[in-house]
Amino acid sequence: MQGILKKLMKNRAFLLLVLPGAAWFIIFAYLPMFGTIIAFKDFRIHPGGFFESVLKSEWVGFKNFEFLFSTDDAYIITRNTILYNVGLIMLGLVLAVTLAIIMNELLNKRLAKFYQTAMFMPYFLSWVIISYFVFSFLNVEKGVFNQLLVFFGEDPVSWYSETKFWPYFLIFLGLWKNAGYGSVVYLAAIAGIDRSYYEAAMIDGATKWNQIRFITLPMLKPLMIILTVLALGGIFRSDFGLFYQVPRDSGALYPVTNVIDTFVYRGLTIMGDTGMSTATGLYQSVVGLILVLLANYAVRKIEKDYAVF
Repeated sequence: MQGILKKLMKNRAFLLLVLPGAAWFIIFAYLPMFGTIIAFKDFRIHPGGFFESVLKSEWVGFKNFEFLFSTDDAYIITRNTILYNVGLIMLGLVLAVTLAIIMNELLNKRLAKFYQTAMFMPYFLSWVIISYFVFSFLNVEKGVFNQLLVFFGEDPVSWYSETKFWPYFLIFLGLWKNAGYGSVVYLAAIAGIDRSYYEAAMIDGATKWNQIRFITLPMLKPLMIILTVLALGGIFRSDFGLFYQVPRDSGALYPVTNVIDTFVYRGLTIMGDTGMSTATGLYQSVVGLILVLLANYAVRKIEKDYAVF
């Protein structure tokens, strides 16, 4: 015990620095885990408040999960969530690395800073604002796209009821909003690469493409793997604003826009089914954890130094 106290006193400055972040995680991430018990109960509101409601609600075991997986919604939301996230993770990785390399290779650094800032700006925009931008393009009567179609003699399209276009719209918007942030991370990693590697390559006559292929990409490989493994942990989580605000909650688009996060939200606000919504959220979290562990295990088997833990 004395040894532990001695170590705590010795590292008290570092512990104080960690304290705000640790307190945030305890209050907002670990304490709410008590609420996962609702996934196994037929939750009903009681006069005594939340805790009494949880304790006095009937225990139903896995019935909430059975009800979830017995509906067609379970397949649709799982399929949409996985496919969209796989597309956004893979395409986002390629796009972010490509943009970072292009920014690094620009000779005019002032112009590169301007481009970098322009690409980073969408990351700070709310999906609510973006949804109105999208609506200005897709509005049936006054939208830019339909105005162009009419100008060229085509019939206007009811964009908010045509499901075939929205997978492309959503992936494009997800990449457009987040690619700038991802490129900044990789650009910082490129800036940390020892320049002597490039100097030696140029002396040996290596072209820019060869320098990128044999120096930049191998040096970025550990970071790419680590960020991809961490992203896989969120493969069952979706950007709520992208899938709810941008399609404007159009019921006709549910087959291609309904994901786990929007399903949970609608389950709470429309159906009022707290038990099933909690079960869906727990299913989402458990599968995400398993995917991170499996991905990290696979990376460790291939290259131990690239594993997250």
